[in-house]
Amino acid sequence: MSDGPLLEVRDLHVGFRTEAGLVKAVDGVSFTVDRGEVLGIVGESGSGKSVTMMTVMRLIRDPNAVFSGEVLYKGRDLMQLDDDGMRRVRGAEISMIFQDPMTSLNPVYTVGWQIEEQLHAHQQLSKQQARARTLELLEAVGIPKADARVDDYPHQFSGGMRQRVMIAMGLSCNPDLLIADEPTTALDVTIQAQILELMGALQDEFGSAIVLITHDMGVVAEAANRVAVMYAGRIVEYSDVGPLFAQPRHPYTTGLLASISRLDRPRQQRLPAIPGQPPSLLTLPSGCSFRPRCPHAFDRCDEEDPALAARMGDAHLDACLLPPERKRELHAEAAPA
Repeated sequence: MSDGPLLEVRDLHVGFRTEAGLVKAVDGVSFTVDRGEVLGIVGESGSGKSVTMMTVMRLIRDPNAVFSGEVLYKGRDLMQLDDDGMRRVRGAEISMIFQDPMTSLNPVYTVGWQIEEQLHAHQQLSKQQARARTLELLEAVGIPKADARVDDYPHQFSGGMRQRVMIAMGLSCNPDLLIADEPTTALDVTIQAQILELMGALQDEFGSAIVLITHDMGVVAEAANRVAVMYAGRIVEYSDVGPLFAQPRHPYTTGLLASISRLDRPRQQRLPAIPGQPPSLLTLPSGCSFRPRCPHAFDRCDEEDPALAARMGDAHLDACLLPPERKRELHAEAAPA
């Protein structure tokens, strides 16, 4: 086993050939995930979060997809594994909770059968052991009367209940890496807390790492150790969670945080919003891709495409050309009185 990170993504590019041209869904993304760590990936819809992690799982099968870069898991490049090799990794070592449970669960099989199938495939459990483990998982994710619901079909569950089934399936084999794509979107806050606690227990007991894809900055603040902020297929800020929330350095991150109601600031009549729309991935603007929406853009932003770098002499990376002193001024202006 490698002594390095559990997962290391190096310069990952994912494009899709279309009649209009190549859509660069992921454009040079690099990050690491250590054992026992939670990495939060945040950004607007279409920023490349899910495509990045679907590529890590090798689940994008579109013949028009184009890939480059490395995905190193325990030192092995998953991009070079054949289909049989990836099948041994998926579910057992790396598991994914998908965003839309209705299209991820097979409608013609019971939810219990679908969880048990994974246990049979990866852990060689007997039929009785797999059934007992399935009931344990369904109860753990908050499905009432699990023994009566285990043989129901996906259409007999509500959206939130289907999401819990997906979470149970993702946790079933105690994976080393769990990728959770919006795992709490359809759940109320009480169940959200239970699910986060359940994923935390997986970390504590097995040292599992988690990649948490979400729009909910509150969930990130609660659960993540590090955060990658994505915009237009790239990571524009990458930091430990504390410094990122305390002093964001990219205007996009600042805009995301400013759009959340805060208890430590004076009450506002309206929450500020980031103006405009994310750019088309077919025709990105010149220079910085966030420039058309940035209230602090200047001439250099139109000419230079900033790379993700440590611009203030520490481990907090950002892709913004504003001088360090100007970033400090903007943070001071936005800080609560």
